[in-house]
Amino acid sequence: MRELPRSIREAAELLRTRKASALELAELALDRSHRDAHNAWLHLTDDHAREQARAADVQLRQGDAPLLAGIPWACKDIIGTKRIPTTAGSRILEGYVPPYSATVVERLDARGAVMIGKTNLDEFAMGSSNENSAFGPVKNPWRADRVPGGSSGGSAVAVAAGEVVFSLGTDTGGSIRQPAALTGVVGMKPTYGRVPRWGVVAFASSLDQVGPFANTVEDVAIVCEAIFGKDPNDATMVDMPSDDLRRDLDKGLKGMRLGVPKEYFSVKGMEPGVERAVRDALKVLEREGAKLEEVSLSLTDHGLAVYYIIQPAEASSNLARYDGVRYGLRVEGPDLIETYRRTRGKGFGPEVKRRMILGTYALSAGYYDAYYVKAQKVRTLIKDEYDRVFEKVDALVTPTSPTVAFPIGAKVNDPLSMYLNDIFTLPVNIAGLPGISVPCGLSEGLPVGLQIIANSYQEGTMFRVAAAYERATPHHLERPKEKAA
Repeated sequence: MRELPRSIREAAELLRTRKASALELAELALDRSHRDAHNAWLHLTDDHAREQARAADVQLRQGDAPLLAGIPWACKDIIGTKRIPTTAGSRILEGYVPPYSATVVERLDARGAVMIGKTNLDEFAMGSSNENSAFGPVKNPWRADRVPGGSSGGSAVAVAAGEVVFSLGTDTGGSIRQPAALTGVVGMKPTYGRVPRWGVVAFASSLDQVGPFANTVEDVAIVCEAIFGKDPNDATMVDMPSDDLRRDLDKGLKGMRLGVPKEYFSVKGMEPGVERAVRDALKVLEREGAKLEEVSLSLTDHGLAVYYIIQPAEASSNLARYDGVRYGLRVEGPDLIETYRRTRGKGFGPEVKRRMILGTYALSAGYYDAYYVKAQKVRTLIKDEYDRVFEKVDALVTPTSPTVAFPIGAKVNDPLSMYLNDIFTLPVNIAGLPGISVPCGLSEGLPVGLQIIANSYQEGTMFRVAAAYERATPHHLERPKEKAA
């Protein structure tokens, strides 16, 4: 076997029919990952993966193994892993080894999944291109001179390049859906409060969510069933069942009302090839039985401004803990204040510093009401607007990104242009809604993503639409020509 199975179901079938063992799949995943040419990995955990694979093989022989037993996966290096380094892509956490694992990791461990390693990311998940990592940029397997999207670029690439079957990322403003679109895989952000954040390095606590990448919609739903659910360590969690997320995957679109926000097609910078692919996707949805309705999300333009006040403010607060005293990098100075300055000056990269400065400014005396409080009020208006639209439609269908993957270095010195890449995804985080990106074709030989947004806690509806589109098109089967091996 030279390539890993594309889906969890295919891999599970091989394992249960004894055509492959979990250890064989792990060795194949490790071999491909060690030969990765895209800088997708920060730590490969060979011994840990083999130990988990052997344990999965025991479960499989006993005949009571969970569906994820023996399936190779990748973990974004902002998600804590016990006895395995967790750097968040930053020099300030270089060498840090957590004493416990994040809840989502524990849940995958309990189901026998085999973690191959930790993936590269924009430092502290701050970025849209995966060029902000302290350990170098990630390259897109479709074209090595292009970005993979960020911040979860390494996790997206590990799936797109066939190095693992699925992966976990985090999404604060589009950091799963945007790289999924740019690398041609499926990526999903859950409703805020459906997946635990315990053990995940905090970036912007009211926006962050963990979610999966995979090659199929069903696989994403399978992983969500494993990681969703109440956690006593996370007070933001809701107690809802998650074992029915695949119930409606085969129901099709007949009778469904899908909203198409008109403002999403008038955004400056939308590439013609992206718009063409998305409009073709809308025609497919209509042919499959959905009724398309134009809707208005008039506050779309305000989402970017709101996000870039709330997110840096929360980042400024969360990252204050990295002071060189308790863990991570320490650069000694003649006194405590100078030690702080030197440690943080050397440990943080320019984008992290930029956002912390913005956030500290927004929270400072005299500006708090004018910026942060006002942004929170507009956030409420954005959520109210979504609520009104969802009274008329079952889900929304939009582009995921206004462009295909752009050249590495093209936007590094233009932060505003870089931030605009998330204009279609970040309102979903502001409103706490679930969203998924599925491949919907190519433009200039590079993948385009279709975003499907559902109302809060309606992941099943979102998966139903995404699965129907996936069945009706071949786009999810397209693979990059530049591979790991």
